[in-house]
Amino acid sequence: MSSSEIVSFYTGKNFFITGSSGFVGICLLEKILRVIPNHGQIYLLLRPKKGKDINERLEEIKKNQIFEKLLANKSVEDVFRGVQAVAGDVGQENLGISPEDRRLLVDNVNVIIHSAATLDFGDTLKTTVNINLLGTRRVTQLAKDCKQLKVLVHVSSAYVNSYRLDCEEIIYDKPCDSEELISLVGKLNEAELEKKTPEILKDHPNTYTITKHLAEHEIKNCETIFPCTIVRPSMIIGAWKEPIPGWTISKNGPQGFLMGAAKGVIRRLPVGKSLIYDYIPVDVVVNNLLAAGYSAANHQAKQVEVYHCTSSTRNPFSWILIEDRINNYLHEYPLKSAVWYPYLKFLPSVTWYKISAFFVHILPAILLDFVTRVAGGRPILMKLHRNVNTSLDRLEKFIFTEWKFHANKTMELHKSLSKTDQDMFILDITHLVWLDYFKDLAVGARVYLNREPLKNLAGAKTKDNILMILHLAMQAALFSLIWYLFACIFGMKMSSSAFVVPIGYFIFSLL
Repeated sequence: MSSSEIVSFYTGKNFFITGSSGFVGICLLEKILRVIPNHGQIYLLLRPKKGKDINERLEEIKKNQIFEKLLANKSVEDVFRGVQAVAGDVGQENLGISPEDRRLLVDNVNVIIHSAATLDFGDTLKTTVNINLLGTRRVTQLAKDCKQLKVLVHVSSAYVNSYRLDCEEIIYDKPCDSEELISLVGKLNEAELEKKTPEILKDHPNTYTITKHLAEHEIKNCETIFPCTIVRPSMIIGAWKEPIPGWTISKNGPQGFLMGAAKGVIRRLPVGKSLIYDYIPVDVVVNNLLAAGYSAANHQAKQVEVYHCTSSTRNPFSWILIEDRINNYLHEYPLKSAVWYPYLKFLPSVTWYKISAFFVHILPAILLDFVTRVAGGRPILMKLHRNVNTSLDRLEKFIFTEWKFHANKTMELHKSLSKTDQDMFILDITHLVWLDYFKDLAVGARVYLNREPLKNLAGAKTKDNILMILHLAMQAALFSLIWYLFACIFGMKMSSSAFVVPIGYFIFSLL
């Protein structure tokens, strides 16, 4: 097999990575350490968090299960050779980096990968402008100072153009003037800004998309100074192939649903079953970042190169593809910690979901939280469902809207790579089989989110059978009680009122 041109390019290069403790960041770090053994220094921008300094946070990153394959034959010291934490914060002036560390970066960094962002759709403009827009500007200011910079790679989002249902791999015009928005955010108090936000957003659904859109223009402003590229992932989900199929640390999207459904606490999901949903595995995103960076640097690009890391036009996914299999996965890989018998049902609207959730989520949550409180535990289910309902109000547009993100440039990038690099940095997702993928994701949610090793699977299946019996017994008791109460209220014999059971079952099946 011929040598990898991408690996050759990155060999000896020093990286500066923001967002390195996030979902994409950790997977990116693992890929670099695994396939580019002779990399240079890797500087990770980390901020102290929850009472932990940056070195403690780096130690936490090293303990992530994604590194198990690497650590199987090497020591921690060998695997993380050259990885260095740099104290800072994209939300602070000059990235919050000390003068000494900034000189270190300016003198040595060759590749910048900017992945840090606030992803909360409910954040205020003050927060998103500071982190997503100004944070990107601060990264480009550092990039301009770097003496040996070869390329800047920016992680954007396919949804920065969510006001368009059909999106190309180009940078669309600004929705507003960046400087005016920054000035406005600085002048208005929170209440005034919140009142003015809908007027500022216009066609943008939230503060995340508009500030990430404007951030792309910060990158474009640098296109004649050094090679730069933008990768726009859609909804990022667990790993497809590497390093471990199904690996994830993100609770957003399908993996979060599977996590809750396996526990038996998430039983309904509002989706348009026939709509195309754009999901992309995290390892494909990482491959796209590294391949795009190599391409821009190799061609000495004078225009920012934009790539959609998306599936809607290459290998579209609809929930109807796996609707009849999803519950099989939950019972093939059940949890020993499940609180009730898992069963996930799709509903066609958020309103329908909220009606159903009152009966299958809220009432059971009240009961189970009460039992937990009496037993001296910490009740969490009602808080969980309140958070879910709040999130759904923000996400409804994204749940019931179908986008087409054209990825022609990404496929051209794939074709331009050598066979070795095509295999090592997979960009082509046309061979991804969604049924097989979601089975792996169900396992990943079990192992990495619910933190249950596969070695306890036999015990979990025994409990799953017990929960099924209890679930059926509860249903029988509930419909028997409805039957009895109906007969008593209307003065009918039990035999004459038996029709109420199938009617009740039919009504309940709609929820």
